[in-house]
Order: sequence, then C-alpha cells, then structure tokens
Amino acid sequence: MKNKLSLSFMVLVIMSLLFAGCGNNQAAKNDTANETPESITIGLQAIPNDELVAKQWYEKELGVKVNFKQFDSGRDVNTAMTAGSIDIAILGSTPAAIGIAKGIPYEVFWIHDVEGDNEALAVKNSAGVNSIKDLKGKKIAVPSGSTTHYSLLNALKLEGINQGDVRILDMQPPEIFAAWQRGDIDAAYVWQPTLGKLLNDGKLLVTSRELAQKGIVTADVGIVRTEFAQKCPDIVKKYVQLQEKAFKLYSDKSDEAAQSVASELKIDQAESLKEMKELLWLSGKDQLTEQYLGTSSKKGDFVKTLKDTADFLVEQKAIDSVPEIAVFEKAVNPAFIEAATK
Repeated sequence: MKNKLSLSFMVLVIMSLLFAGCGNNQAAKNDTANETPESITIGLQAIPNDELVAKQWYEKELGVKVNFKQFDSGRDVNTAMTAGSIDIAILGSTPAAIGIAKGIPYEVFWIHDVEGDNEALAVKNSAGVNSIKDLKGKKIAVPSGSTTHYSLLNALKLEGINQGDVRILDMQPPEIFAAWQRGDIDAAYVWQPTLGKLLNDGKLLVTSRELAQKGIVTADVGIVRTEFAQKCPDIVKKYVQLQEKAFKLYSDKSDEAAQSVASELKIDQAESLKEMKELLWLSGKDQLTEQYLGTSSKKGDFVKTLKDTADFLVEQKAIDSVPEIAVFEKAVNPAFIEAATK
C-alpha cells in the first residue's frame, strides 16, 4: 500500500512539474496563471506609437524584470530574433514578411500602428526634383528590408521607374540624416523622427498614407518568439493589455500619452503629438476584424498583406523565395488579443 501511495505521489509530482511554470500550451489555452522567467528582453524602435507609451508600465505590470534593446530598423530585429536574444519586439510589416519567409520562429500577435504620414519619400530642395519621375539618375537612401524600402520600390514601380534608373543606397536612419546634411544623397524614404529633420531642407514626394490608398499597406507589428509565446503566454497576454491601456490613454488623454512619447524620443510634447497623429492607431477589437489580424478561427486580410509583401520582394529580387500562404497564416496569431480582450 505504501509503495502504491509513493508511486501515486511521484506521478503527481511529475505531472505538476510538466504543467508548471510558463512552459506549456495548455496553460495558454486554459488562460491559467503561470510562472514567469527571471527576466525578459523587449526590442524597441523610435516610433511614436503605443509601444513607447506602454513602456513606462512594463516592469511593474508584467511582473518581471525587463531588459530593453534599441534597434534602428527591423532588419536588425530579425537578426536578434534569429539569435534568440530578444523575446518580444516591434518591427515593420516588411521585415516581418521577410522573417516569416525565411523561417525565423516568431509570430505576429499585435499591430502597433498602420503607417501614414510618418513615413515618406523626401527630396532635397537643391535636387531639382518635383515628382517621382524626376528621380531618374538620383541617389535615394532607404533602410534595406524595411517598410520604407517596400514603399519606395512600389512608389517607383507605380510611376514606371525601374530600380536601375536610380541609385538606391542602404542606410539606417542616423546615417541617412548625416548623408543628407553632407549632400551625399538626393532623396530618402524614411520614418519619423528622422523624416522631420530632412524636411528642414526638403519636401515630400509621396507618403505611406497615400500609397496605402493605392493598396500598398505597411504597418508596425509586434512579434514574439514562438518558443517564448508557448512557454510564457501570460506575459504576452499582459503585454497586449498594456498596449490596450496605451491606446485608451491616447484616445482619452492624448496630451498625457504624447508626453510619455516625448520623453522617450527627447522631443517636445507638441511635436510628439503631431507625429503620433500621423499614424493610424488600432485597438485590440479593431485588430480582430477581417480587415486586420482576424480571429484564431478565421485569420484576417493582414495574412495576405504579409504574403503579398514577400511576393513583391521576390519579384524585386530583394529575397530569394516565398513559402505558401499557409505559412503566413500560421505566423499570425490573434489568440493573445482574444485572451486579453475577453
């Protein structure tokens, strides 16, 4: 009898270990509390959206020590995700499409914003350029593999300009600003706050908002390592809830939200609010619609947006190949929004 009780106790102990911690899918499905790791690492970018508003609450409300890594573009985020050195991050829909196409093990689980006037193609006043067609023979800087890279290639294609007609230079935002000041480039497709600096000596040719009206949609999305999402679903759910909290603060008290972003970007509040309004902010409820992420049972149009982006990049020889749309559908995971908003 004693042996049977001991055996039963051991089985219970083993089962408890299997289902404890932040390491099981069943916990995610049942939405039960799970243990948290000692620390997590979140990748940030200087984008005036909900991420920078929510940052102030992360360590206190996620209940875990949070390390931050700053990135200049999504290409570097993909490199860090491949290395497993970050758990959650923000990047553009274009590098996200590239990452999924290349098999980097992460999931898109939140849309931080849809690009609008915050990303644009700017040209120097001294370049003698008044339209996109005038860019032939000019030097254009853009971060390779970014949403702006995708937008630039589409903007040129819409005007019948081949890539060979211009000289496209791969530069990160800080490099773009320096090259602009030196007079090394004629134009650049980049985002805020670098974009605003360029416009002190330049003008706009086209914005991402205008391209979106022509079907060229880009966005900034939240991604999470698949292994981390499976092990620590509670943290990802709480992260989504904090984005919702940031969205509500921006909706109800925009000046207060703008001050948070201003502090992070080291700009004044008025400029911060102006840049924030250039983006389309989405609530979790918005994202669960057919237009965006959809639901776990029926994924939305954003799956096709990612696939179409990757297809275009293959056509432009920016990446080698693209998997079937089922791969993109699997990589879009609205489950954490569903759990956070129910």
